[in-house]
Amino acid sequence: MTSAALQFFGAAGTVTGSRHLLKTPSGDYLVDCGLFQGLKALRLLNWAPIPIDVSKLNAVILTHAHLDHCGYLPLLFRQGFRKTIYCSAPTRALTEIILRDSAKIQEEDAAIANKKRYTKHKPAVPLYTVQDVEKVLDLFQTVESDQWIPISSDLRFMFRKVGHILGAAFVEVEWSGRRIIFSGDIGRPFSPLLNAPSKPAAADYIVMESTYGDRLHPPVDTSDELAGIIIDTIRDKGNLLIPSFAVGRAQELMHMVNMLKRANRIPDIPVYLDSPMGSNATAIFRKYPDWHKLSAEECDSLFERVRIISEFEETLDVVETPGSKIVIAASGMLTGGRVLFYLEKYLEHKRNAILFTGYQAEGTRGRSLLQGTHEIKMHGSYYPVRARVRTLSAMSGHADQHEILDWLSEIKEPPKTVFLVHGEEAARQALRLKIESDLGWKVRSPVTLETFGLD
Repeated sequence: MTSAALQFFGAAGTVTGSRHLLKTPSGDYLVDCGLFQGLKALRLLNWAPIPIDVSKLNAVILTHAHLDHCGYLPLLFRQGFRKTIYCSAPTRALTEIILRDSAKIQEEDAAIANKKRYTKHKPAVPLYTVQDVEKVLDLFQTVESDQWIPISSDLRFMFRKVGHILGAAFVEVEWSGRRIIFSGDIGRPFSPLLNAPSKPAAADYIVMESTYGDRLHPPVDTSDELAGIIIDTIRDKGNLLIPSFAVGRAQELMHMVNMLKRANRIPDIPVYLDSPMGSNATAIFRKYPDWHKLSAEECDSLFERVRIISEFEETLDVVETPGSKIVIAASGMLTGGRVLFYLEKYLEHKRNAILFTGYQAEGTRGRSLLQGTHEIKMHGSYYPVRARVRTLSAMSGHADQHEILDWLSEIKEPPKTVFLVHGEEAARQALRLKIESDLGWKVRSPVTLETFGLD
């Protein structure tokens, strides 16, 4: 039997840039194709080509639509990739929104940098444009979950729902009698929007995320926490700014706020969703009811008393609008985009609150705020931090250590190797030790560009 190999081009010691290459004698397949975020040394990697001839890739298999898993696709096309990108139907719809959103934000950020002249580049240019996005969208092919899809004479794959966000799936690949699992991002068993993740039953090799491999989510009622933060902010006559990804977390937040209003647990203050494509992302929930828990009425209510901000000029108007309000704005880690204009206005006043509801990668402004920094640099200037910084850690879309182990619980025969990816070093080493001690399985922690043969 001829051997295959795995090579890791990203998310090896970091939570971003997921790109995993499966090499087989009959062809090479890239699972996920994400952007790096956070530390500058990582972000610079986005400007470098993947170190292979991408025109010879047989296919890309996409687990879900978050930018750290799909955001490099326009650049892959620019480098010569012209084959098929396989994904679920909701992932195809959301990826189009996220890539357009990403390109538009990059174009806006470059224009602002050139206008204010705080860039070292002459001129600043976006990593890719909306036009680049349009070209790669033609390569997408959607497939159903829980069905084997043959893509070569000796390789087939299947998507299985994994929670996390709408359309997210883990991938089971069968090649020459071997089964390789790519987890993507594993969702949580109890989500207000999504069903519990499916679990793999057998695997020879597992490539698995480790974002929260070193911790457990606190057993608290997230609705109670959110209600308390909103009421405290209103009492202080402040604004609540929630940095959020436009897909998944934003819809969950809007649903929770609406439920709190309906139950008269919080006042009916204005709510804004500021994302160029945020309303489109919410509409997709209506289209794919088999991928979530919400009824048609609940999907419609996501827009209830929420103003969607699409144009940049509207953002500037909302920033200056007096009175307490809730603003949900991209990006979720404060790496760029519209949210920075709210942050510039709200950060200096202690009556305001900044609320984080998801993971903040090393090197991001979000991580700096959570670590108690006294000032933040934005658009070439420094701003003092006086606003309260809060977090809803239990709202995470990623499984914690216990939930990851539970996801593995139906695998009775030990796999040959578990490869831990998509986690900072402390998190994945803690998870490695836990799997080795509790399950007795062999675990590896790959580094970028490392290759492992598959027996």
